[in-house]
Amino acid sequence: MPTSQKYNDLKDLDKLCINTIRFLSVEAIQKANSGHPGLPMGMAPAVFSLFTNHLKFNSANPEWANRDRFVLSAGHGSALLYSILHLSGYKVSLDDIKNFRQWGSKTPGHPEYGHTEGVEATTGPLGQGISNAVGMAIAEKFLSDYFNKPSFPIIDHKIYVLAGDGCLQEGIASEACSLAGHLGLGSLIVIYDDNRITIDGRTDISFTEDVAKRFEAYGWHVQDIPGDGHDLEAFNKAIDKAKAETGRPSLVKFQSIIGYGSPNKQDTSGVHGSPLGEEELALAKKELGWDFTESFYVPGEVREVFNGIMEKGKQAQKDWKTLTEKYRNEYPELGSQLESALSGKISEEWEKHLPSFEAGKSIATRKASGMVLEGVMPHLPLVMGGSADLTPSNNTRFSQAEVFQKDNPGGRYLHFGVREHAMGAILNGLALNGMVRAYGATFLCFADYMLPAIRVASLSGYPSLFVFTHDSIGLGEDGPTHQPVEQVSYLRALPGLISIRPADAYETAEAWRFALNYKQGPVAISLTRQGLPVLDQDKFGSAGDLSKGGYVLIKDDQPELILIATGSEVSLALEAYEKLSGEGVKVQVVSMPCVELFEKQSADYQNTVVPPDLKARVVIEAGLKRGWEGYLGEKGEFVGMSGFGASAPGGVLFREFGITLEAVLEAARKVI
Repeated sequence: MPTSQKYNDLKDLDKLCINTIRFLSVEAIQKANSGHPGLPMGMAPAVFSLFTNHLKFNSANPEWANRDRFVLSAGHGSALLYSILHLSGYKVSLDDIKNFRQWGSKTPGHPEYGHTEGVEATTGPLGQGISNAVGMAIAEKFLSDYFNKPSFPIIDHKIYVLAGDGCLQEGIASEACSLAGHLGLGSLIVIYDDNRITIDGRTDISFTEDVAKRFEAYGWHVQDIPGDGHDLEAFNKAIDKAKAETGRPSLVKFQSIIGYGSPNKQDTSGVHGSPLGEEELALAKKELGWDFTESFYVPGEVREVFNGIMEKGKQAQKDWKTLTEKYRNEYPELGSQLESALSGKISEEWEKHLPSFEAGKSIATRKASGMVLEGVMPHLPLVMGGSADLTPSNNTRFSQAEVFQKDNPGGRYLHFGVREHAMGAILNGLALNGMVRAYGATFLCFADYMLPAIRVASLSGYPSLFVFTHDSIGLGEDGPTHQPVEQVSYLRALPGLISIRPADAYETAEAWRFALNYKQGPVAISLTRQGLPVLDQDKFGSAGDLSKGGYVLIKDDQPELILIATGSEVSLALEAYEKLSGEGVKVQVVSMPCVELFEKQSADYQNTVVPPDLKARVVIEAGLKRGWEGYLGEKGEFVGMSGFGASAPGGVLFREFGITLEAVLEAARKVI
């Protein structure tokens, strides 16, 4: 198919820039013999125009807080992102482009946050990026309300997303975009690459809905640009209108031709996920008028264009710095808070407001968590939280909390609705802002719906906070569909995630202390529905040792038996201790709220808590055995679940499934 009139009408310099982006991308894919050339070839014009005409950024300082964000939700088109980042002055060299998808390169197959400068979010699993962007837009709306004053637009950035048909087919995107429309997130601008092709073929084999009408129903501002992806005049006008629309998120439906310029493969699924091949690449260069014989070539005129963009970005940040200095003089208290937020500090002295509890009193850890939030959240003005339609059950809303809404952007409580998966990804987007912290809650069983987002947070080191309640069969009558048995095991198995299951109210408070101070990755806290006795801090080991992952509650210098328990089963271990010690058995009792933190401790500390030579061990947890094998050894016994739960009162279930004092005593006597 010959080049279009719109392509031919482009200015020569614009065509040169666009084709530079195209062929840097396609040559990287060809050299790797792996990748997705179709999207870069089709969307190079739009991305070129976005970066040169609209995007506010400073590649010399990629962490500038008020930069616009560009999220490549269609992460398979990563070569396009790396090419534009290279040209725009980020630390992505030509050698990095040449080493696309190779070991140790800065240019992995899908964008990875923290690995490549300029990548705003880890994308690849479709729908995650656009959903992250909703979180980024919530953060922008909240922070602008908190900090901005007349003549001082301290926070006023946009969040741009490039999404494809695959992103918009994923359910998570529907969840997140529905919420974005409800919240009126005017800083969110999604460019929908409407190329009508996925891996299996044309989208109409499975996807015939009217996307524009769907987004209009969500409450979005929708614009449609037909054609083949080269009407940049219409594109720029649409982006300008989207930027001016402050009360609604915007969708720019931009028709393109996947693999544009490839004579034999464009507009087919064959160009989606496979390199062009050397012969087809040569034909594409001829078709698009790319006469340079050198591979990975960047003409000097193109460098000049992007050098101008880099200087523009430096000036934008310089102007913002001048503005913030005036702001600090005019509003010293807010200025101080802004400075703290920019450095990642959430507050001062909030830990003084952690509650204390009455020893021996029965308090569900979900309730204790609510008491913690009630105490500390008034002193954490840049921490937001919410629940996926389970606020009364999760105990996540503190009494002073106003709800974040379209007309109340200063609210700090988020009603996510029945949207667990989107909640997880939105929390990740909030975390990516860098100036706010956010938590979101649901039942532990529904961590299943959130797992892709939790996995991305773990992979990328996002400091997201996931709160899970109703953490075992102890929730009772709702039955096995709602009773988690395997969830704690797989949360522990995720590299990079800190998973905490507190034993009582004090451990719950310490879990929050740790989570809010921890910035290296995500934290999950699993809490009970049922009441648990508050442990006497003078009698037993201090809950302050929760930060070590595991600690001794009752110590014996020469133990014959060690009881290791987590969460609600710690009190059961203490009951067993009373019985066994009365029989003359020397027992050491260990609370193990977080295996991951425990295994980060020194070998000397670990050996003090769990003596390696002591083979008589019992592990107690109302979940699956999987993951505890290393602690049990050959002789140890496990008291817990081996299958799904049932519908009955919690106490009945613990009895029927054998998580009882009698079962622990029997296991202890067996291993001694």
